[in-house]
Amino acid sequence: MNRINQPAAPAPLSAVALRTRPIAAGQLRAFVAVARQLNFRAAADDLALTQSAVSRQIQALEDDVGVPLFLRHTRAVELTSAGAQLLRAVAPALERLDSAVRQIRQTAGRKSVAITTWASFASMWLIPRLEPFQHEHPDIDIRIDASDTCVDLDTADVDLALRYSVPGFHLRGAQRLFGEQLAVVISPWLLKSGAVVDTPADVAGFTLIEAADVHRTQQLDWLTWRRWFEMHGMPAVQPKRWLYFNYAHQIAQAALTGQGLALARLPLVADSLARGDLVEVLPAHRLDSPLAYWLLVGPRSGQRPEVQAFCAWLALQAQATRAAIGDVPDTDLNDDLG
Repeated sequence: MNRINQPAAPAPLSAVALRTRPIAAGQLRAFVAVARQLNFRAAADDLALTQSAVSRQIQALEDDVGVPLFLRHTRAVELTSAGAQLLRAVAPALERLDSAVRQIRQTAGRKSVAITTWASFASMWLIPRLEPFQHEHPDIDIRIDASDTCVDLDTADVDLALRYSVPGFHLRGAQRLFGEQLAVVISPWLLKSGAVVDTPADVAGFTLIEAADVHRTQQLDWLTWRRWFEMHGMPAVQPKRWLYFNYAHQIAQAALTGQGLALARLPLVADSLARGDLVEVLPAHRLDSPLAYWLLVGPRSGQRPEVQAFCAWLALQAQATRAAIGDVPDTDLNDDLG
């Protein structure tokens, strides 16, 4: 009796050799066009291609992915579940890519300076001073990356870094902009309401505003009310209430709106004090800080005229801040740590 040959059973999924090569960008653009139009002819018109060319790209994409992405009907197509899943990933990725290319094209050939710093310094010190520089140098674009992430100038697409730190090896080649003291500040209308702050002991009758994370590192511990109390012989004092924020500009804003007393970084609130938006109480009881503000120039940026112009302007702004806060650098510490 002759044995009838039976067709071989399909190989299990684990035995199928899946493709691993990257998907071609042209195929993805064709896929998005068809997915949006649900019609090969209309997609071809959008892409300025022939309908057969678009069909070949979609077929090649489906071969690479390994599953059908469209259900073909007589006059239209329909996304499969796999196609819908791919569209959710591809469409925004292509939009970001196109946006980046547009930005690169728009800035090609333009002078620009890219600065990295942290959010509070950008909002409280750098940005309020930028307008005169922009007026003097209208042909220079400024890009500020305000982030708590410490960027590596050797590898990042950044020209300058403005940092806040004690002196150290990681600041090799840095220029010291200005140092820091901590000052007790209050809203003027809170003072007018009858608040009295004549002695260090008086601060215990107020809500005290402080950074939420200062106790996490030894370096930031210099900024605490606890240290201020210890320096004034009151280690056991507890205030009326504590109010914590993550950022220095939030602390200053809370003080501006009369929510309590802030132990503020003097360079960052010097402008508010000069305008009368904040009032320094107990000026004889400022707290010295070992922290300072520094400028680092990227290794590939220092010779560009626009970067040099910005650094020269920054040095003048720093000089004005030093004068405003009475900062006298330690004669044993060179401004340039190179």
